[in-house]
Amino acid sequence: MYDELKAAVRDVPDFPIKGILFKDITPILHDGRLFRIAVDSFADRHKNKKIDAIVGIDARGFIFAGAVAYKLGVGFVPVRKKGKLPYKTVVTSYTLEYGSETSEMHIDSLKKGDNVVIVDDLLATGGTAMAAATLVKQLGASIAEIDFLIELSFLKGRERLKDYPLFAAIVY
Repeated sequence: MYDELKAAVRDVPDFPIKGILFKDITPILHDGRLFRIAVDSFADRHKNKKIDAIVGIDARGFIFAGAVAYKLGVGFVPVRKKGKLPYKTVVTSYTLEYGSETSEMHIDSLKKGDNVVIVDDLLATGGTAMAAATLVKQLGASIAEIDFLIELSFLKGRERLKDYPLFAAIVY
């Protein structure tokens, strides 16, 4: 099943900068059956667990996280790039494989003791997911798992996130 998803991922060389081989998931998104398989790969892992919210990472993580939250009947919490959320936020900065970024989450999006799953499209160096985990922890919630559609294992992001259970449907 995951082999079919992997076969649909398109490689785009030199995007967003020279030397990066971008893993394009839009062919999965364009195909309703493949998109359903991708969403189910996350949701089915958590359907019989006590999950209070799905935390989605800006921007492609939103696509999957919103659908997973809907399927599980729980709330969706966005982690956005700095300056994109209209209310008071908690903030953290981190490094990417090709730059740095700042992310934030509304201060009232999670309650102490909430059990959440963080969802994103891709695990590279782990910086973005670690930032999301930091924000979740700042609000006193716990992380049941961090889920990715794709993991680029050669970038060793899993090592950076070793304190959290991880799942990746596709591993390169």
